[in-house]
Amino acid sequence: MKRPYAELVGTGSYVPEKVLSNADLEKLVDTSDEWIVERTGIRERRIAEPSETVAYMSKVAAGQVLADAELGPEDLDAIIMGTASPDRLLPSSACDLQALLGAKNAAAFDVSAACSGFIYALSMAEGLIASGMARHVLVLGAERLSTITDYTDRATCILFGDGAGATLVRPGKNGTRGILAGYLKTDGTLAELLYRPGGGGCHPPDQKLLTDHGYFIKMAGREVFKSAVRSMADACDRALQRAGLAAEEIDLLIPHQANIRIIEATAKHAGIPMEKVYVNIDRYGNTSAASIPIALDECVRSGRITAGMNVMFVAFGGGFTWGSMIVRW
Repeated sequence: MKRPYAELVGTGSYVPEKVLSNADLEKLVDTSDEWIVERTGIRERRIAEPSETVAYMSKVAAGQVLADAELGPEDLDAIIMGTASPDRLLPSSACDLQALLGAKNAAAFDVSAACSGFIYALSMAEGLIASGMARHVLVLGAERLSTITDYTDRATCILFGDGAGATLVRPGKNGTRGILAGYLKTDGTLAELLYRPGGGGCHPPDQKLLTDHGYFIKMAGREVFKSAVRSMADACDRALQRAGLAAEEIDLLIPHQANIRIIEATAKHAGIPMEKVYVNIDRYGNTSAASIPIALDECVRSGRITAGMNVMFVAFGGGFTWGSMIVRW
């Protein structure tokens, strides 16, 4: 097992107060609470108000992290944000957050890896630490998916919610805690199974984009489900192998909260019992890159995670992208 270069210190999260329940969705599309819960495990999700931007939600989460780590904004060397729903395409939401925080010494940029964005961002932070380019890296996953969700499409509108989560990555102090192993993978040939057709350079904003709903998330649900189960299982295997750990040595699995059936299938393949798996999809739905850091913050603050525990993150998202990471807390 390699000596950890970097450790995670402090957590934070923010979810909007507004709740969109399954009963609310029954009034918008042809669906039912029973059907949604059975297929996805989701009962409600949080929806941001116009003032609750990605940058704003991230600022609240970041403030909690900095308080935990006993640092000020000026101590940050870098800010890396995983998001698929930035406040604007230029500049990045990380740049807006840097300005809001007053983190004048920090480089800031977004990572676009959809639901895998937080794990990808953590891996980049670990690299900055290992290379000596940074000592304190704020890593976030933040999404306002309600702005790119088609609420006339019953296949997708039941899934997504808004929120932000964060942590800090710094050099490991004693080599006993921190990031033990990670794994990242992509298959771009399957991009159009989960994507947004319009809004970029190939299909810039125009009137047609508004009428054909090309601005919103499109998903081939059955195919995505199959790939997600297969890919997250692969990611768990690779991370365990690289960390030199057996499944029974994992104290807690925090998976991306996409679908309860995907979570259950991933845990079964990994050989991790569901009592060691953290699930909050029933309350927040799929918050993409924000789902793992929100869950991490809940686990830390509730005492579900304590010092010395081996915690595994695993995610799958549009791209397709997938990845995993094992951290000794």
